[in-house]
Amino acid sequence: MTTHTAQAAAGRPSAAEGGELAASDVYPQTVRALVHRGQDAPARVENIRLRRAGRGDVRVKIASTGVCHSDLSLSNGTLPQRFPAVLGHEASGTVLEVGEDVSDVAVGDSVILLWNPSCGSCWFCQAGDRHLCAHASDGARRPLALDADGATVWAGLGVAGFSEQTVVPAASVQRIEGIRPDQAAMLGCASVTGVGAAVNSARVTVGESVAVTGLGGVGLSAVQGALLSGASQVLAIDRSSERLALAQDLGAIPVQADGEALARIRGMTGNRGVDAAIDCVGASATIRQSWDMTRRGGRTVVVGIGRKEDYVAFSPLELFHSSRSLIGCVAGGSDPRTDYPRLLDWVKAGTLVTDGLITDRLGLGGVEEAFEKMQSASGGRTVIDPALP
Repeated sequence: MTTHTAQAAAGRPSAAEGGELAASDVYPQTVRALVHRGQDAPARVENIRLRRAGRGDVRVKIASTGVCHSDLSLSNGTLPQRFPAVLGHEASGTVLEVGEDVSDVAVGDSVILLWNPSCGSCWFCQAGDRHLCAHASDGARRPLALDADGATVWAGLGVAGFSEQTVVPAASVQRIEGIRPDQAAMLGCASVTGVGAAVNSARVTVGESVAVTGLGGVGLSAVQGALLSGASQVLAIDRSSERLALAQDLGAIPVQADGEALARIRGMTGNRGVDAAIDCVGASATIRQSWDMTRRGGRTVVVGIGRKEDYVAFSPLELFHSSRSLIGCVAGGSDPRTDYPRLLDWVKAGTLVTDGLITDRLGLGGVEEAFEKMQSASGGRTVIDPALP
């Protein structure tokens, strides 16, 4: 009797269904990965054994992984995560192995890994909202590996990019060519989310004014999305002078995030406010400020992911009077079939900057340092290369 059959007979879910892994489910060789053991617990580089690539799976050698604020949120409990876990969801690499029924990619292909894949067949996908796919998180519910003690390790957002290798469903890989791994990694989250926030969610049009709050990798990408959409005025807001300088280099007008930011934004827009405000922080204070920066009839887009107990208040009267739209944004409202080829073309043409947003390149053990930089609003994107010491 096979392991999966035995588990089913015992009434336990198989690994493919989200159950624990057995020794027969994993490769005999180990790979190095950064393993988080619990909420706010220090992570360390360990040797793990990945689950075997089964039907519909792809094994990928990781080349580059960007450190996103969502990784920090998974590690500190803002977002739910099963531990022990390997985080990292903004990744690129090379296909090492494909399972049965995989035809879209082949061994040797360069790929980006998608943390929010779409199945193409659920109600949301059929309705044109592939970014809201009902099965997008299925990969995150499957075990990733066994550690040295035989305990099951899980994949943050289904990707596990802070590792030398990973195994993901075929829907979670997108074949690419013509750009470097670090450029490609940024497409997997920062670029698709930030650019999509402006293009798909805010629907910025030629001549409009846009304010972007929070200038990490996603915010700097949102600045570029607004400019690519033809915005005549993009106001970039952050407390970090380094990040403001990066935004200014992209073509935005820097605005220091302080008590006078709202008044300055109003003064720069004829006291009306901007046509679209994009919040990439996800805190109640910045969401409320982005709302107040938006003109009557404009759009406020919330991209940042905050804590569930951090509420934002609006009065019924102001909702009526302002006639603004408050828009949530998941994965930039993207459709992988159309958005990734477009992003790739922009990167190749030099109109979308990815590598220019990278300020630090570290090995697997550098993720904690990247988290510290993120919390102090220092630098742009940090990229993890497993080949670095």
